[in-house]
Parts: sequence; C-alpha cells; structure tokens
Amino acid sequence: METSDTRKAETGCCGAPATPTDSGREVRRPVHREDVRDFYGRAAEAPQAELCCPTAYDPNELSHIPEAVLAISYGCGSPMAQAAPGPGETVVDLGAGGGIDCFIAARHVGPTGTVIGVDMTDEMLQKATAHAAPVAERLGYTVTSFRKGYLEAIPVDDGSADLVTSNCVVNLSTDKPRVFAEIHRVLRHGGRFVIADIVADRPVPEALRRDGELWGACIAGALTERDFCAAAEAAGFYGITLERDYLWKTVEGIRFYSTTFRGYRYDKAPDCLFQGQTAVYLGPGRSFTDDDGHTYLRGEVVEVCSDTAAKLQAVPYRGRFAVGDPDRPAEPCC
Repeated sequence: METSDTRKAETGCCGAPATPTDSGREVRRPVHREDVRDFYGRAAEAPQAELCCPTAYDPNELSHIPEAVLAISYGCGSPMAQAAPGPGETVVDLGAGGGIDCFIAARHVGPTGTVIGVDMTDEMLQKATAHAAPVAERLGYTVTSFRKGYLEAIPVDDGSADLVTSNCVVNLSTDKPRVFAEIHRVLRHGGRFVIADIVADRPVPEALRRDGELWGACIAGALTERDFCAAAEAAGFYGITLERDYLWKTVEGIRFYSTTFRGYRYDKAPDCLFQGQTAVYLGPGRSFTDDDGHTYLRGEVVEVCSDTAAKLQAVPYRGRFAVGDPDRPAEPCC
C-alpha cells in the first residue's frame, strides 16, 4: 500500500494543506473528524473497491437489499450475521453508511423490532434513507430509520438497545474511550455489542496516525487487540471476547487484522444478596477470573451473590458454570 512517505507533498491528509519544514518534508496535522467525514462523503458518491468488505455476505441475507447499497458497503466483517439479532429486538448500527447491516438486521428483528442506523456523513445518510423504502416494500414492514450523529454522542436514549453493532468504524474515532462509554449508555442491562474492526499487532506510530488517508482506510486509527478490549472493559463491559478473522493489510511492517469483538452490559442489582448460591467452574482451564476480579478454580465450590449467580447463567458464561440453589436465609451483600 502507498504510505505517507510516498505520496506527493503538495497536499496533506484528505486534501488538507500540508506544512513544509525547512528540510522540505511535510508535517501533517492531527486527523480530525471532518477529515473522516469528507473521506466517506466522497466514497458514498464514487464507490471505492479497495474499501469494500472482503467478507462474503450470505446471499440469503441480501436478497431484499438493492444492488446500489452493496456497491458502497465498506467494512471488514459481518457483525450483524454473527450477532444474530432476534425478533422484536432494538438494534443500533454505528457508522451505518449505505445501510447494508441495518437492512440485514431488519429481516432478523421482524415487524416488532427496531433498527436505528447512525452516521455522520450526509451523503451516506441520503443513500441509506433513499433505499429504506424499497427494502421495507420487499420485507412487507418498516422498522429501519437513520439518524445523523457521532460515535462519541450516539443519538439514542439511555438503556434502549438490545444490540449495538459497527462494521470497521470504531477505529475511525479519535476518542475511543468515549465511544465505548456511549455504547454502554445506550445498551440495556443484558444487552451486548458485536463489533467488527481492524486492529494492529503493535501500537501504530504517530507518523501513520497523522495520515488522514490511512485513517480513512481503517489503518492509522487502529488499536491493538489488547487496547481495544481494555477500552471496552474500562467502559464497564463484561464477558469481552474476540475472534481474529483474517489479515487485512500490512503497512510498514505492521500487521492489521480484522477481528470481531463481543461484550455485554450487566448492571449490579440494588438488592444484591447472598442467598446461598454457589458456582462451580467447569473449565476449560484450571481457573477463571471474571471481570469483577473473582477467581474460580475448576471444580471448586464458590459462594456467590445473587447478582453474580444470575450473570454466570447468562451469555457468555452460560455452560461454563454449575450454579447451585439457595440453601440459607438471605443476608445483605456489597
């Protein structure tokens, strides 16, 4: 791939003026949200094959979606298919672009569900909104809407979503901790995120991070897998898992992978009690430490509170623990 060192020096990232130094080398300014918005505004008007998702969608998922939507479907995975939204669920797709993942979700949630696509690019929103009507006609119902907004300020009510997805979008934000805080805010208790994104096998150096074209191409803004998980954990998510899908690109010796992440929102109940519940970790592995810092040795009986007992019986922990019934009067915990 062409890098910042090989591009012409007359212009900076995304067409922004570059500042020459005494040596004649350009100094790029930090990337801003407007750079990314302009980048994808152009991509909405003139499809760019190099940005298109290399993951093959199931043709059965696409039969109700216009071909024009597929031409501007930029991403690195298939989070909606992997998330498997259920009938009646409320789904929020961040960086919805032309709407492909929203339209896929609409078929899954059915006429009683809700799908909200969020994007900051006017050109993408216009495309998605224009295609919502033919999609609804083919499905026989309308459940999809699109809103203008930013990942750092999602225009969705608190605790209203069952599922938040994004397809190669979180890496485009310059404030990822805020993005995860917002995702946590809009999810309800028990809700989850499923995010396909690009991650790097080592921290991306500042020289690449200032390259707007590489940022728009989902390279310069990538976190490592460890940092991605840490940001989600800091926002309060539980049960974070990752699945590395494939090598996306190698730039200046750094490998960039498409990876799918999952995480869950679990709120501690105000009446959390010790009621005699117990949990036994079944494996695999000799031990397991949960996101609250509790360690369970395989096969060892551990007393847990009502809140933890409920969590261990839900996804993604379900099946890895045997949770016992209460056998004594309740007493306050926490």
